[in-house]
Amino acid sequence: MSDDPPGRKIDRAIGASLKELRRQRGQSARVLADQSGISAAMVSRIENGLVSPSIGTLEALAQALEVPIVSLFREAQTDHTDYTLVRHGEGLKSTRIAEGHSHEYVNLAMHARKDLRFQARQVTLLKDGGPPPTYVGHGVVFVQALSGEAVYRYGQNLITLREGDSISVDAELNHGFVDVLTPEFTFLTVQAERP
Repeated sequence: MSDDPPGRKIDRAIGASLKELRRQRGQSARVLADQSGISAAMVSRIENGLVSPSIGTLEALAQALEVPIVSLFREAQTDHTDYTLVRHGEGLKSTRIAEGHSHEYVNLAMHARKDLRFQARQVTLLKDGGPPPTYVGHGVVFVQALSGEAVYRYGQNLITLREGDSISVDAELNHGFVDVLTPEFTFLTVQAERP
């Protein structure tokens, strides 16, 4: 546990972000001070984590650096983060059953944050498994063919995907596989969207 007084950790994180952003732009503290209307001494104190800058000061600095104010908080650490490690051949195995169709898939990753939902799956479709479902959603979808061959529909477009091919689409248009051309077709699908 740190002996820092409350707020000192965030002050240091803001200072580190400010210094990094300033250096990325090739600016001296004096130039940043002139452009933001904040004294050079205050810029130095903020960069060294010695003061708690006001929101107005942060806004002036962010405008001078031409970045969103949230960029000044990028070095701040959260109390927790999640990661998913799936070893070869592992993952949560599931079966999707739709009218006249079923297929197997393996959940490889799933993250839900307040600003983003992300999931990755490995899916296997069988030629004799019935017509696969199509989808309409939000965000973006990436598909990479791992083995076999199948026809992917995006809106009115029909695209044949073979091993190694990939496609990314806006999920708001009707999309999905409509025909499996080989006995079995396996692909990786990754979807990201705002909740």
